[in-house]
Amino acid sequence: MTLHIPFDNSYVRLPAALYSRVDPTPVKAPALLAWNAALADELGIAGTPDPAAFAGNALPRGAEPLAQAYAGHQFGGFSPSLGDGRALLLGEVVDRAGTRRDIQLKGSGLTPYSRAGDGRAWLGPVLREYVVSEAMHALGIPTTRALAAVSTGETIQRETRLPGAILTRVATSHLRVGHFEYFAARGDTESLQALFDYAVERHDPAASDPLAFLNGVIRRQSSLVAQWLGIGFIHGVMNTDNTSISGETIDYGPCAFMDGYHPQTVFSSIDQYGRYAFDNQSKVLPWNMAKLASALLPLMPDPDAAIAPFTDAVHAMPDLIEADRLRAFAAKIGIARPRAEDHALIEELLSLMQAGGSDFTNTFRALLTDDARDQIADRAAFLDWTARWHDRLADEPGAPDLMARSNPAVIPRNHLVEEMIQSAVAGDLDPFERLMSTLATPYQAPADTSFTKPPTQDQVVTATFCGT
Repeated sequence: MTLHIPFDNSYVRLPAALYSRVDPTPVKAPALLAWNAALADELGIAGTPDPAAFAGNALPRGAEPLAQAYAGHQFGGFSPSLGDGRALLLGEVVDRAGTRRDIQLKGSGLTPYSRAGDGRAWLGPVLREYVVSEAMHALGIPTTRALAAVSTGETIQRETRLPGAILTRVATSHLRVGHFEYFAARGDTESLQALFDYAVERHDPAASDPLAFLNGVIRRQSSLVAQWLGIGFIHGVMNTDNTSISGETIDYGPCAFMDGYHPQTVFSSIDQYGRYAFDNQSKVLPWNMAKLASALLPLMPDPDAAIAPFTDAVHAMPDLIEADRLRAFAAKIGIARPRAEDHALIEELLSLMQAGGSDFTNTFRALLTDDARDQIADRAAFLDWTARWHDRLADEPGAPDLMARSNPAVIPRNHLVEEMIQSAVAGDLDPFERLMSTLATPYQAPADTSFTKPPTQDQVVTATFCGT
């Protein structure tokens, strides 16, 4: 059956300043590596997956490919012109739940925003994003999704020659803080207004003005980052061009999950000073939201008068994030209704974990069976903590079920992801398929315990990399 994607495109109807129309660059020999049949059904896509359609060699009927324009603060410095340098929005569909979703090719060739890049992606980052984004979805974290991955039959130059690939990514939109910064920096209020109206209609129909919209983005992003912290996830590049308006996790570049707990853990090879370290993610988010606030100010009738309420919204964020973080970590120890004093209980456990380098995922999971003492170096201090924790749980009858829902047994451990990539480069996709199958049910302990074990010393991944 011929592939059918029920496109219903809207972004392409916006002013031309918001994007550039461009077709994907065909590749030599597209071949399907992975196909997300369940997601395809959710999107109303019917028919046999066609590698040519997801490589840019044969556009599906109804596709209107474009590259979006945006700017961004990258590691604190402003880049006024970024945009989709290696991605193309094919179009949108309205899924079976009535939600509008973007379908985007990533690694599809040069665009007007490619700058010095080649517009391509290699196999490793494509499979990493496929695995991690689908794992995040299974964990219940808002995220972009992976619909398909294809190999291109070509090699691309990075540090060495590497096999090329293209990811088909799905999102409730690809709108970023950087979209608003792009037009605010240019003083293009007309395009900024058009973008704002579109974003409100798509993501926040109840927002009556830019301040209400800002508060909506703040709420979504605060919840998202707290959920990242609760599973030990480190995004690695929390630039404003990687911060979504929808509150979804987007742009899985040098991302990673912690093994041994330390709040200042960094994996990203490009984060030399730890700006986006694990614990810093909640601190940098208000900075990103301040940039969104600044970009929205020109849309207010009296921008000068709006500075104070916009500033108040951003300054309220640390308390909001901390409340979301408290709820996330309280759930991990079985507390559904956290109190202010529970903060100390949580921080004491984290301090014990940090002191001994305890595995983040396995320690919290072991609390379910009271086996966590094997994860903590200072057993006497942990026994004292456990006694006070059990006293606290006397008021929480649903603790076991809550903990089972809040503490995954499996995550995409960095060494397993890297081993999967190495196998795929060698032509073996079995580790990819086994990893995908196991990560689909992260709250169930797998029969194969290799998926839950921390890395051995020779398996430790110390740095992760972007694919550009």
